[in-house]
Amino acid sequence: MAQIIGGVATSHVPAIGGAMAKGLQQDPYWKPFFDGFGKARKWLAEAPPDAVVVFYNDHGLNFFLDKMPTFAVGAAAQYPNADEGWGLPVCRPYRGDQALSWHIIEQLVADEFDVTTCQEMLVDHAFTIPMQLLWPDSEPPPAIPIAINTVQHPLPSPARCLRLGRSVGRALAGWPGAQRVLVLATGGLSHQLDGQRAGFINKAFDMAFLDQLVAGPEAICRHSIRDIVEQAGTQGVELLMWLAMRGALRGPVRRAHQNYHIPISNTAACLLVLEPERAVATA
Repeated sequence: MAQIIGGVATSHVPAIGGAMAKGLQQDPYWKPFFDGFGKARKWLAEAPPDAVVVFYNDHGLNFFLDKMPTFAVGAAAQYPNADEGWGLPVCRPYRGDQALSWHIIEQLVADEFDVTTCQEMLVDHAFTIPMQLLWPDSEPPPAIPIAINTVQHPLPSPARCLRLGRSVGRALAGWPGAQRVLVLATGGLSHQLDGQRAGFINKAFDMAFLDQLVAGPEAICRHSIRDIVEQAGTQGVELLMWLAMRGALRGPVRRAHQNYHIPISNTAACLLVLEPERAVATA
């Protein structure tokens, strides 16, 4: 059986990648954000994972408005990156874990999730930036990318994404291997990039969301997508990935580390590390 060591969630703003590429981590604007990652990296170094499940949202590099799956799971041996037009360096391909990917896909289908299976898959900044933030000086573990549509309406509901995560958690619990697995969510928190509310950030909503994510994510599922857009902005719907991550953890958790900083490129940037409170039975 796989052991879920915990969950990490972090923002993935393209400007973060630009700051890393330019070596601006100690710049006064960026330092409060980057300083938050020291504890997370130490936590990972003390109990390094063998694989990482990544809930993220594609921004048009792999999927576009004419073909936008609600949920897509990578089943490739590697995941290339490509130029998105942000001026970010193109990353070398990331390793996949095909056997674990197919096991997760089979569990999701058994749980009646109609997923798109991708045996070839490009990954964009929503995937690459968090991996660089957590493993800046070493190769990340093999990844299982799971893309959630946050672009083309209708979007999946918060409740649906929480159930998606729980299905992934069941898959990991039923995996015959002994890998240690990290569950990673990327995106958010509150932000809006366009329209009359461009630059909108709602710290009060973000704080309440983080508390509910730890204490009882079901409370968040009372919100509709429209509610989330109203409270967190049009791009704040990226918190759906955080809900999926929380669902995969399958039990009570404790907040091991949190760093919330505003603004980073008109976004409420946050890093959250969750640990299981106790071992979860996997039978």
